[in-house]
Amino acid sequence: MNLPTRKLGRTGIEVTQLGYGSMGLRGPKTWGVRDVSDEDAESFLNLVLDSGINFIDTAPDYGVSEQRIGRFIGSRRSEYFLASKCGCVYTQHQDHLEIDHQWNKDVIQRNLELSLARLQTGHLDLLQFHGGDAETLEREGLIRQLVDFRSQGLIRFIGISTKLPEMTKLMKLGVFDTFQVPYSALAPEHHEAITHAANNGAGIILRGGIAHGGPDAEIKRPALDDVWQRAKLDELLPEGMSRAELILRYTLSHPHCHTTIVGTCNPEHLAENISAAQKGALPDDLYQAIGQRVADVL
Repeated sequence: MNLPTRKLGRTGIEVTQLGYGSMGLRGPKTWGVRDVSDEDAESFLNLVLDSGINFIDTAPDYGVSEQRIGRFIGSRRSEYFLASKCGCVYTQHQDHLEIDHQWNKDVIQRNLELSLARLQTGHLDLLQFHGGDAETLEREGLIRQLVDFRSQGLIRFIGISTKLPEMTKLMKLGVFDTFQVPYSALAPEHHEAITHAANNGAGIILRGGIAHGGPDAEIKRPALDDVWQRAKLDELLPEGMSRAELILRYTLSHPHCHTTIVGTCNPEHLAENISAAQKGALPDDLYQAIGQRVADVL
């Protein structure tokens, strides 16, 4: 069975509803506890494509993520929709990567040039502001800058990674082809904003759609786990379904989830995510019951 696909809003591009977020390929001396070798990164990126996923999200400030994508699957560039970001300023210290976001044309220009070189491609399918607010992006001429990139053929579409309350003013600009926003059963605050953006023609890219794996994750997220426990979602968990599958399929059940970028470097987890995505949306009664329980505790 193939992965389900959706049109990414007004872009008209058909993308797999399960996408791949490449932050986990950031490499050593960045942040977190995981460190993926070059050999494993090469094997995993090719496995992502071999599994049918055709949407890959990255950023200049994800360590060596862009370099690895370019080195290991640059030769397969025609097989995937490639999204990166801009506004990224980062400093590599001896033991960690310090990240900042700055909104000026020099930073945006450097980000794009470096991303194209690292990713070994002549264009990005999507360039997203990595945050930012409507007033600053307009005042500094950065939206116009991305429009110029598009007219030069360096990028195809313009997007932004954002959240409320900034998202409201950004939608009013009417310039973004896509919005990347956080959403899951355990963090559903953007549900209506997603619907509003999609109804205006924007493509929707959801991050955090598996809630880091939920209560069974290796790295605990107490705030998310607390929502799960207080909503008593174990009572709704169908027999034979894992918590992670329930969370991911809830995200996929949002009528405007065009793609959700799930990051992992574990082949078993990837196989589980693919299996969940192939099963598709949850039954409507279960989807509604989860939403109501979570709403009652938030």
